Amino acid sequence: MNENILGTEKISKLFIKFLIPAVISMVIAGAQTIIDGIFLGNFVGQNALASVNIVQPFMQIIVGFSMITSVGSLSYIGRSLGENKKEEAQNAFKTTFIFIAAISLVVLFLGRLFNKEIALLLGANNVLLEGVSTYIKTISIFAPLMSLMFLFGFINRVLGKPELYLKATILSVIVNINLDYILIKQLNLGIMGAAFATGIAFTSAFLIVIFPMLNKKNVVNIFSGKFDKSIIIPVIYNGSSEGVNSIATAITAYMFNMAFMKIAGEAGVAAFTTINYIGQFGTLIMFGISDGITPIVSYNYGDKKHDRLNNTLNLALKLNLIIGILLFLILFIFGKQLISLFASGNSQVLNLATNGSKIYAFAFLLCGFNIIMSGYFTAIGDAKESIIIAGSRGIVFIILGINILPMIIGTSGIWGTVPFSEFMTFTIGIYLMKKNNIILINSKLENSL
Repeated sequence: MNENILGTEKISKLFIKFLIPAVISMVIAGAQTIIDGIFLGNFVGQNALASVNIVQPFMQIIVGFSMITSVGSLSYIGRSLGENKKEEAQNAFKTTFIFIAAISLVVLFLGRLFNKEIALLLGANNVLLEGVSTYIKTISIFAPLMSLMFLFGFINRVLGKPELYLKATILSVIVNINLDYILIKQLNLGIMGAAFATGIAFTSAFLIVIFPMLNKKNVVNIFSGKFDKSIIIPVIYNGSSEGVNSIATAITAYMFNMAFMKIAGEAGVAAFTTINYIGQFGTLIMFGISDGITPIVSYNYGDKKHDRLNNTLNLALKLNLIIGILLFLILFIFGKQLISLFASGNSQVLNLATNGSKIYAFAFLLCGFNIIMSGYFTAIGDAKESIIIAGSRGIVFIILGINILPMIIGTSGIWGTVPFSEFMTFTIGIYLMKKNNIILINSKLENSL
């Protein structure tokens, strides 16, 4: 790898090289369950769609753990390489590789042995219990390969090969769509078919991103370095904001599922699921930009090139603002058409979700800023500030909002919880920027671009 490209190439060129693959990869990876939802909602029914959403907290355990270790490792390795500490980078990767493989095997066994207990814990009622437990039992088989796919795909970026993760995710979505069509529509395997399709799709991606890890000539690979348990805590702590994001997603899904189950039963959960899918798609774009700048930020932070840090942050914030405005307009104006992709044959679900989408849409105006700032603090190794932002937007203000707003404005308060959370987090993010002397307007921006 040309180690100087992250510290010498123009920021605009690095954005093209790193952000475009990261955004597309993030959207495609996150689209796996969305694809399942489209097929299940249209060919099986609202209960199957609701079951997949009940499963989301369990999926977020797998994804969240993977993201904690992968992003934490990426930031750690990037800063180590920026400081020219190659042996430290090798040890960090080897340690993370062994650790993530071991923990994901535990998840596999838990999912296989205690799937019904987990389903009940997640809030599945008698109607949804069988479907939820089936999905958990099936997807658990693929937990180790899913986790390692994220790790290898992210570390490929610091090796200068961000396009590999992109190719892997493109292949996975093609596999998922085709298998969903075959297993759900043609063979009528329902929820089990959806879980197998998603698991096999992630496996196909794993087979692509693993190749650079097998090359002993690369600065990090599975053969070099040694296991160093002292690295685990710094890596996990540094990537912990990503875990908070996944935990937050799980908590949000759980609390909204419970709230809508009380108000409108399975139809209410299905309505939230459709909005959650659309919202997830939008935020995945923003998270892709955040992930894309991580190797750029971490390397230049280690190399002490602070002008390039500020310029990278400026451009990322501007991009997310533009994307947020576009997503707001799309969901506000065309919400009904988008929702019909998931629930075209159910007027009750369609009406509930359409009305809610106009309120939910306001979240996109501010969430891009919050996502970028959380990712930026992670990239420079300031996990505390990153956790504050991630925890505020996904846990603290979600819990406050969903318990307070419905008492004031009824059902609209449930839909308004996410915009409320993003607004409150935005104010905290502004404070943290000022506290850390982060500059939004840099006179040297044009020259660096």
